[in-house]
Amino acid sequence: MAYNYGLRPTTTQKVTISGTTAATANAFATGAEYVRLVSTTDCHVEFAKTPTATTSSLYLPAEEIEIFKVSPGQKVAGIQATGGGHLYVTEMCG
Repeated sequence: MAYNYGLRPTTTQKVTISGTTAATANAFATGAEYVRLVSTTDCHVEFAKTPTATTSSLYLPAEEIEIFKVSPGQKVAGIQATGGGHLYVTEMCG
């Protein structure tokens, strides 16, 4: 099913997901209102200026697209739930 959120995709970052928390290299830019997340593996994610994901963080199932409201200056971190993979993080602007 396709969704049209009326948002414009901008920068995409790829985070390698493993048994150790890993965050986006760059903070979300000024103007970023939302991020679109999709992962190749089941994982947990955490949002903050310096995030640390744990297995108690928000669960993101593999291959499911989720959109989250964020603030400029934040980052997102991920950690595996079932195995290694990649988390794709795309900033979205209105």
